[in-house]
Amino acid sequence: MKDFFLKWYSYNAWANRRVIGSLERQAVTDEKIISVMGHLVSANFIWLNRIKDLPKSKYELWGTYDVPGLKRMVDEADEQWMSFIRENENFDRILKYKNYVGDYFENNVQQIMIHLVNHGSYHRGQVAMLLRQKGYEPINTDFITYDRVLSGQLKD
Repeated sequence: MKDFFLKWYSYNAWANRRVIGSLERQAVTDEKIISVMGHLVSANFIWLNRIKDLPKSKYELWGTYDVPGLKRMVDEADEQWMSFIRENENFDRILKYKNYVGDYFENNVQQIMIHLVNHGSYHRGQVAMLLRQKGYEPINTDFITYDRVLSGQLKD
């Protein structure tokens, strides 16, 4: 699973960086677009802090963010997740936690880690739709595109 998670989280960071780069290039300031992207990125910290049994993340799930701040957050999240994955061997364990509103749950860490990247894909799709609706050009963040970039079939 470790190799899978290293690639899965590398993809997640690549996709998030592509979206942030697209927002920068097009000078996007739309509050809804940035809010959804902020939610996506902040969830990375919230889940990792839960998994590592750390205090609640300083990043709010639906906070107010800007593109430069999101760019820093994406880099920080990538660094923290990749470090966590490299430093651990077993992700097959149960995490007991309270969610953002205080409800108690128990979930397998592997499933949480898969969920988190899937959650990112869902919200990147929302960002793409919002960009198109506002007259901007969305960017491709499909996993197969990432795999084609890695294999040299496409340029990034």
